Amino acid sequence: MLNFFQLILIYAGIYAIMAIGQNCITGYTGMLSLCHAGFFCIGSYATAIMCKTFGLSFWLSLPVAAIATGLIGLLIGIPTLRLKGDYLCIATLGLGEIIRNIATNLNPVGYNSIPRASLFGYQFASRNKVAFIILIWAFVLIFYVLFQQLAHSRLGRAMIAVREDEVAAQSNGINVTKYKISSFVLGAAVGGIAGCLQTAYTLTVQPGSYTFMVSVMVLCTVVLGGMGNAKAVILGAFIIQLISYLPQLTGLTNVIPAQAKQIIYGLLLVVMMLCRPQGILGRDRFRYGDPRTRREKLHDFFIRPAGKAREARHENP
Repeated sequence: MLNFFQLILIYAGIYAIMAIGQNCITGYTGMLSLCHAGFFCIGSYATAIMCKTFGLSFWLSLPVAAIATGLIGLLIGIPTLRLKGDYLCIATLGLGEIIRNIATNLNPVGYNSIPRASLFGYQFASRNKVAFIILIWAFVLIFYVLFQQLAHSRLGRAMIAVREDEVAAQSNGINVTKYKISSFVLGAAVGGIAGCLQTAYTLTVQPGSYTFMVSVMVLCTVVLGGMGNAKAVILGAFIIQLISYLPQLTGLTNVIPAQAKQIIYGLLLVVMMLCRPQGILGRDRFRYGDPRTRREKLHDFFIRPAGKAREARHENP
């Protein structure tokens, strides 16, 4: 039981990182993308190649994976982000499958026996799950803080404006294409880092692990928790992984078939869309500060209460 719960925490952290990247694309900018499995694949393969072929450490392969995935996201984003809605969804779905098939054709077997990640002489071994839980959730916390700051920045506000109304955003001087591509590149880079962490844990990379269902699970995570809410997508990742390991946790592996979790995902999404379409926690309500000046605030604090008291005395002598 403890072993499965530790696995849930590890994979919930990895999927939470992917979901934070997906949330940047879908939650902040409103683009329906289904190629996050492709970014996950690129990050994993970049780490495997850097560590095994070139002998780089995990920490040096991490920025390489992020940059490589971000560049692929840029190359994909420039031609495809002119599309909208269903057309963008279909295009990104096809691109995710293209990335997986290219990886399969380049190396059908994948990579095994990848060198372990180490920090200050300590090697992260797969059997020591507690160390990986701390490592992965440290990355989750870092990305949570970064994307919360992003949402409150000028870039984040522009992305949210594009999501709400592209025409209104463009009429107010926001370069819609620029912010869409920026969102896509950021989301892709974060997906690549999630792939890097997955490789560090499993020490193996196989092209069959990056199917279309991975993209669907990441999108389900964002929709289930609440689009545009970083806390919500982390919660959604934990729930999705809990459902994934439900047969093992309940000891009903002989009763519940492996395909049952896909049915549970589908039912869960149908129920959520009917009962709470905004997700479990809903969208984040951002407050960008009080628009009043410092003098107006001081006036309201000191002068207005005294004025109201005088008015009350005049009314009730």
